[in-house]
Amino acid sequence: MEKSKILYAEDDKTIAFLIQDSLESYYDINCYSDGRSALDAFNSQSFDICLLDIMMPEINGFEVAQEIRNKNSEIPIIFISAKALKEDRIKGLKIGADDYLVKPFSIEELILKIEVFLKRTKKTDAIQLKYKVGKYDFDPQNYTLQDMENSITLTQRESELLLYFIRHKNMVVKRQDILKAIWGDDDYFMGRSLDVFISRLRKVLTDEQNILIENLHGIGFRFSEKH
Repeated sequence: MEKSKILYAEDDKTIAFLIQDSLESYYDINCYSDGRSALDAFNSQSFDICLLDIMMPEINGFEVAQEIRNKNSEIPIIFISAKALKEDRIKGLKIGADDYLVKPFSIEELILKIEVFLKRTKKTDAIQLKYKVGKYDFDPQNYTLQDMENSITLTQRESELLLYFIRHKNMVVKRQDILKAIWGDDDYFMGRSLDVFISRLRKVLTDEQNILIENLHGIGFRFSEKH
């Protein structure tokens, strides 16, 4: 079986060697020591997932992620960084990253996160369900919202969250239930991540006046659609 291909950007040679050495048995991992070379590689090759450090020469990880996300809204992006401040994590998610790992972390944890995203991005030949969201046809398998004129491609997390809301339409859903279903945990950082992704969904659906994502203080959310 062909190995999944990883773009890995890290300027610390020791960390880069350790991670590459640990992952190369499972994946085709391509390591780049600065943001410019990572972007050049992304623009000329095909990858299944991106692992990005933040503090890098030439172009930092935030800028690399923004460029990648502008060109491809589907590919999973995981930040791996020593920058542990809440503001940095939230910034990474707002740019469009799907997850954020703070150094030091275990290789087992990294592999687990990689596998979760790779499994979710595997396309099947089965009949793909589509849902009506306002004027849009929502295709959760391909992460798209499409009407007669426009097509919007969501990130993987945005698509998962929208699908969860659709399946629980008009129901009050608790924060911890959403977090456990999509993120697998409900700690403080995951909760802030959820808020970021809900904000991003609201922005995507801003022209849909009949669709409402209510924030129920201290409880959770309710996704509803008026007809």
